[in-house]
This record gives sequence, C-alpha cells and structure tokens, in this order.
Amino acid sequence: LALAPSPVVAQDDLPTIADATEGMTLIDGFVPMYWDAADEEMHLEISLFDTDLLHYVSLPAGLGQNDLGLNRGDLGPSEVVRFRLTGPRIMMVEPNYSFRAVSDDPLEVKSVDDGFPTSIHWGFEIEARTGDRYLVDATDFFMRDAFGLARRLSSQGSFRLEESRSSFYEPRTRGFPDNSEVELEMTFVAASAGGTLNSVTPTGTALTVRQHHSFVRLPPIDEYEMRAADPRSGFNSGGYMDFATPIQEPLQKRFIRRHRLEKQNPNAAMSPPIEPIIYYLDPGTPEPVRTALIEGGNWWNEAFEAAGFIDGFRVEVLPADADPMDVRYNVIQWVHRSTRGWSYGNSISDPRTGEILKGHVTLGSL
Repeated sequence: LALAPSPVVAQDDLPTIADATEGMTLIDGFVPMYWDAADEEMHLEISLFDTDLLHYVSLPAGLGQNDLGLNRGDLGPSEVVRFRLTGPRIMMVEPNYSFRAVSDDPLEVKSVDDGFPTSIHWGFEIEARTGDRYLVDATDFFMRDAFGLARRLSSQGSFRLEESRSSFYEPRTRGFPDNSEVELEMTFVAASAGGTLNSVTPTGTALTVRQHHSFVRLPPIDEYEMRAADPRSGFNSGGYMDFATPIQEPLQKRFIRRHRLEKQNPNAAMSPPIEPIIYYLDPGTPEPVRTALIEGGNWWNEAFEAAGFIDGFRVEVLPADADPMDVRYNVIQWVHRSTRGWSYGNSISDPRTGEILKGHVTLGSL
C-alpha cells in the first residue's frame, strides 16, 4: 500500500514570521534565531533545506578535575545534518556518509543511499512561515543534555537535568555569517554525589555547567581535495566505503584530517597562502608562558616554509571580542584543573572530507 501524502501546512493557516516574532530579539546569522525573553524560548528561522551543515556540541566551561574528564573546551557529539520539510514539521536528518557511491550515475548513488539507514535527530513543529522561510520552536532541542553529561557522570551519582534551574546563556548566544552559536547554563541534580565530584563542586548534588550548540556552514564537498591516508604518516584519519569502486580495488577509503592550505600562486616554488593557518592563544594564559607559547608555536612556520608557503602558519593571542567556541578561530585553550591532567589536540572537521574547520588545543595549566 502506498503511504498517504503528508498533510501540507497551508500558508494561510500560519502567521508570518514578522507577526510571530513580534517583541522577540533577532540574533541574525547563518541560522537566524529569535529569543523570546518573556517565555524563555529560542526559535529558529530555517530556509536552507536539503543542504549539508554541521551541528556539534561542546563544553565552554568544565568540571576542573582530570579523572572526571569534561574539561573546559571539550568537544561532544558532531554530525552533518540537513533540514527536510515534511508536512507540518521540519526534520533534522543526518545522512549516512560512511557508505557512498562516488559516481556520476544517480542510480548507482541512490542504490547505496537506499541500502543504509539515516538518523533523524529532531522534528521541529512549524510555527510561522514567510515565503520559503519557516519558524520553529527549538527550545526543547537546545534544553536537553545533548553532551551526555549525566551519562558520563554515572560513577558519581544518578544525575538528571533540572530545567527549573537551567536557562539560555545570553552572553554567549550569537550569530555570525557562517555559524550560529547557542549556549545554555544547565543544572544537574542527584540525591547524592561521589567524592571526586564533591571535591570540585560547591554542592555536588546540584552541578551547574554550560553546554554549547553550534550550527556551521559547510564548504561544497567538491571544492576540497581529500588526501589519502597513509599509516606511516601519523595523521588522524577518517574513512568510508565506496561501492562505486572498481571491483579490483578495495572498497574501504581512508583520508587524513588536515587544514585547507592553498598557494596564491600554485606554480611558484614559494608563495603566500590564500588563507594562512592561524591558531589563537587563550588570553588568560599568564606570562611568561604566553610569550613562550607564541614564540614556540611560530617555529612551526619553518616547516611550512620548507613546504613552499610564505607565512603559512601563525600563533596569535585571541582577540578580546572573539569567542573561543566560534568556529572561525583555531584555539589553544589554557585549562585549569584541580589535578594534573593531559594536554591534547582536537578538532572540528568535516566528516565528509576530513577538512579541519577548527583546531581545538587544550593545554593543562598544571
């Protein structure tokens, strides 16, 4: 039996976005947002459909204890998603890039798409419409434990999110041309808490932390040249199965994760890059460590010069008006903990290609 068509929301049945958002604060950017302070609601304006974008979650403030993990700046779940209009709802769908057919034949591509599942992360009810722009209430989407913090703290107690003690964190909720950022202050409660958590929390049974959501514009997938991974190189890598591969070649493809760096003059032995790689140091780093990190980090430029790039890499102090969660900035964060912990590098990368969109380095202050 064929499925009955989904009910279509008639434009006449919905208010315009202007009418529905009267009195709200517009946070313009990649995904426009409307903040309703009176009802503490966050609304999204969605007009970009069936187009890949990146959604990820992070911790802008941590727990300060190495054994617990969950440090300031830690990165959480990250996925490529698309918005899809389905009757009275807009679905946030994650396509399955682990299995592909890299082919010009649409039927070959479709056969792989139909062979594996996708994941729908959320269904937003449509509230208002103006032309091809739709307004949805995203409050519940953001006001949840998207990072999985309660699960990570299971050894310290049975924690749950207490919404009455949680709110949107307006100072770090912002919009930019290529990314939109939403931050929340969230309280998790439990009947009792373990000693490790109690050692860093004023009251262990009422743990208040911040979680951060990012929506990021992705570059066209065909504008970036993937580089095949070689196990001898030491690069972190990703991969997928390509079912359009000739039968005599392996289906599994591996690519390295790397920054995009291109010469202004591709034919020159030495050339400045179109855009240099810049890592921004946490301005909270004290002296003399700050100067040592900048000087030491900039030594890496010698390696880029050997590869033919003039001033291809720099380390600078993060500007005062910049947000370290903003995807436009590769950051080196100076992280305090009550116990000595690891320093490590991480990144936000495009899962489709391996392109690093944002480098994310954690240096433990101890």
